[in-house]
Amino acid sequence: MNEEIRSGAAAPNGKRARLLWLLIILFLVAGIGYATYWALVARYVESTDDAYVGGNLVQITPQVAGTVLAIGADDTDFVKAGQTLVELDQSDARVALEQAEAALAHSVRQVRNMMAVTAEIEASVALRRTELERARADFERRAPLAASGALPAEELQHARDAVATSRAALDAAQQQLAAHKTLVDHTTVATHPDVQAAAARVREAYLAYARTALPAPVSGIVAKRSVQVGQRVAPGMPLMAVVPLDQVWVDANFKERQLLNLRAGQAVKLRADIYGDAVEFHGRVAGFGAGTGGAFALLPPQNATGNWIKVVQRVPVRIALDPAELAQHPLQLGLSMLVDVDTHERGGGTESTAARTAPAYQTKAYASLADLADRRVAAIIRANGGDGAAARLPAKKTDKRAAPKPGAH
Repeated sequence: MNEEIRSGAAAPNGKRARLLWLLIILFLVAGIGYATYWALVARYVESTDDAYVGGNLVQITPQVAGTVLAIGADDTDFVKAGQTLVELDQSDARVALEQAEAALAHSVRQVRNMMAVTAEIEASVALRRTELERARADFERRAPLAASGALPAEELQHARDAVATSRAALDAAQQQLAAHKTLVDHTTVATHPDVQAAAARVREAYLAYARTALPAPVSGIVAKRSVQVGQRVAPGMPLMAVVPLDQVWVDANFKERQLLNLRAGQAVKLRADIYGDAVEFHGRVAGFGAGTGGAFALLPPQNATGNWIKVVQRVPVRIALDPAELAQHPLQLGLSMLVDVDTHERGGGTESTAARTAPAYQTKAYASLADLADRRVAAIIRANGGDGAAARLPAKKTDKRAAPKPGAH
């Protein structure tokens, strides 16, 4: 009986021991596996969920005052670069432009007249010089005759007076020519200061007229529209914004101790809450913020009061995203992101010392306005008898937008 009891108790104990050893082996395998994973992968990854999508918020502001006649786009609309977003009343700008063009045409004609008068005075100087030569020759013929008594002294005096009069007339004509040449010397019609001043006023008026149409500087989604039809707007007043969603980035806020192994150029994997784990974004560390978030806050923390409690600070790290992935899965500003940085590559530094040689961002939506104004000035000068080629600035590439065509002179 006792042997049966002992054999029945030994069987469960043996099974329990085998289960215990199995659990120990499983924990050892799991521990070894995690240790291997940590040694090869996990210790090289810095992660944070304090990361958000950032981007450019391009403000649309007028450069001239005016009344809004039309609004070309509303919130959530996609617009292309150069597309007209707001149209202002052009009446006042058109009148100012026509007045400036008329003043330029008048200046061209005045300069042409001054150049014609200069030529007339030069002809007068040549005439006076010929008269002086004739009077001098007449005096030289009469002088021997008067010396021999064949000619009265009175006639010789008249000849001498004629020479003096001709010389005085020549001097007066030369002084007049010199004074008039100061107005037109070393210039052409197009390069004369009066014409250049009038041309500058035409350019100013032309730009004001062209700027009554506000184009989109970049392609993107319209947001924060506040302008209304009929509203009187002033220069610099924000009317709406355009967000280019193909130029977004991620600002990941890492703790101080996480920055030790972070370097510019390291590979990054990101996930967005809007897409879940099904979509993974890839990018690179682009740079590091110049300070912590608290250092640039509106009210920076003051730790010299005596009631100091250490708070772990975070530094924003800029992450550039893959444009192809952004095109397939767009991201809106402010979305939350999960960020994993692979820190295997630690050859770079945390700060960039190379100066940027190209613009970070630029727009060509306004590039043609100055060139179009120069063409308008040259056309007016040519139409009024001058050479407009010298009045133009060096040729630049222009876009294909049509220029306003106010009345020609």
